[in-house]
Amino acid sequence: MNKMRRISTVGSVAAVLLLAAGCGSSDNGAARNANSVQPAGAGKALGGAYDTGYGAGGYGAGAAGSGSGSDVGSGSGKAGSAGQLSVREIASVGSVVTDSAGMALYRFDKDTPQPPKSNCDGDCATTWPAVPADDASAAAGIDAALLGSVDRTDGSKQLTLGGWPVYRYAKDTKAGEAKGEGVGGTWHALAPDGKKAVDKKQKAGGDGGAGMEMGAGTGGMEMKTGAELSVADNEKLGKILVDGQWRTLYRFDKDSAWPMKFGCLGACLDTWKPAAAIDKAKAEGISGKLVGSVKRPDGSEQLTIDCWPVYTFTGDTQPGQANGHNKQGLWFAVTAEGKKVPPTA
Repeated sequence: MNKMRRISTVGSVAAVLLLAAGCGSSDNGAARNANSVQPAGAGKALGGAYDTGYGAGGYGAGAAGSGSGSDVGSGSGKAGSAGQLSVREIASVGSVVTDSAGMALYRFDKDTPQPPKSNCDGDCATTWPAVPADDASAAAGIDAALLGSVDRTDGSKQLTLGGWPVYRYAKDTKAGEAKGEGVGGTWHALAPDGKKAVDKKQKAGGDGGAGMEMGAGTGGMEMKTGAELSVADNEKLGKILVDGQWRTLYRFDKDSAWPMKFGCLGACLDTWKPAAAIDKAKAEGISGKLVGSVKRPDGSEQLTIDCWPVYTFTGDTQPGQANGHNKQGLWFAVTAEGKKVPPTA
């Protein structure tokens, strides 16, 4: 009789995923496969560490035992109508559309605006409550013509902005928060025109030139625009990897490249956002062999560098900052060779 081994979790929650092919041990110098890594058994619960759908893997619900549930706070009114929408400046995100209570509103990349369609139901809709279309109105700064509605599968009408279905995030517990920005690489705070607020903030900062030079307050970086992944010169850390919005990329010591393991789940994702997978042809200054992706439990594709999942840090509020380096002695910026920058850098 065959004996089955049971995978268990000890201490902090970590989902161990076996690789189908490609990424080997980072210690033995094996060749890397730059294609997307599909972990064996993706989407299935391993040892109860995460659920199968819209839970800790990327939609913001807390992992089992993490103590960070997705319950809507009492008195927040997040399940009710939006009332009069307004625009609020939120640090690191930009000009964000909020409801009458000041709660940030979001869009989902897996939805469609033309025609409007919501693809967030079931557990997803528990973490990301749909905003009802009833009684929603626009204040100054929002074109009322952009407001609309879409029929959900339960027959209710959901508010749309610029065609995009509108949601709240269950972990936002007070006005002015935008913890849902970047969750799973697919959720984004809404700008007044229905686009992503963070993208508009970046453009407002100036990206029309061939390059961008950062002053001392942002680490002394000089970076090119147009690339989705590039190398920046940081005056303290040296040459490090940044994404297309010039945000420093980090790797986490509780993740691993072999076997593939996600150590950042649940509440961790409020602070550390998985970097979305890119077209490696749009990477500059780094070997394409080091650039890949891995599928997270929620189905989103996360960028990997030398087989390590990489993240951005919400504590970096300006392009070029690297405030997450050596955070908790576990998070590190990444070199152009795909290695972690030493803690003492």
